[in-house]
Amino acid sequence: MAEEPDALLRALHESYARPLQSYVVRLTGDRALAEDVVQEAMVRAWKHPEVLAREEGAARAWLYTVVRNLVIDDRRSARHARERTTAAAPDTPQPDASQAVLDSWLVADALEQLTPEHRAVVVGAYYGGRSVAELAREQRIPEGTVKSRMHYALRALRLALQERGVSA
Repeated sequence: MAEEPDALLRALHESYARPLQSYVVRLTGDRALAEDVVQEAMVRAWKHPEVLAREEGAARAWLYTVVRNLVIDDRRSARHARERTTAAAPDTPQPDASQAVLDSWLVADALEQLTPEHRAVVVGAYYGGRSVAELAREQRIPEGTVKSRMHYALRALRLALQERGVSA
């Protein structure tokens, strides 16, 4: 055959790509893997131009052998043993919430060190989103007392957090 290698490879691909993919799908049940294996077999044929020069039956046998060996290699690989495929893409990645959980435990522990009156003001304002006037009504105390408790509660909370190694 006096044809150039690229033309021979194109002809080989046109003749055998689909039958090879069908063969690999029958072996593995995986269409994506079949495409990858056939592509790799064609690359190997391109790297070995002597295969392209063989008569048609010999080239066909060589390609089927290469494809079969690639499937066997894949099944023996660590990737095959450890990876799992899924039909659906995973959900969008979520940020790691472990630091937030640890922080909330730390703050909850520090809040326990406050007096119940101080804790009620801090929790009501920061976790409940209530204003000074709302807290004063709820606790039946003057607004000035709410402000004073908030001031001393935050100082005590800062000190409790510093004792736990948190720097502000």
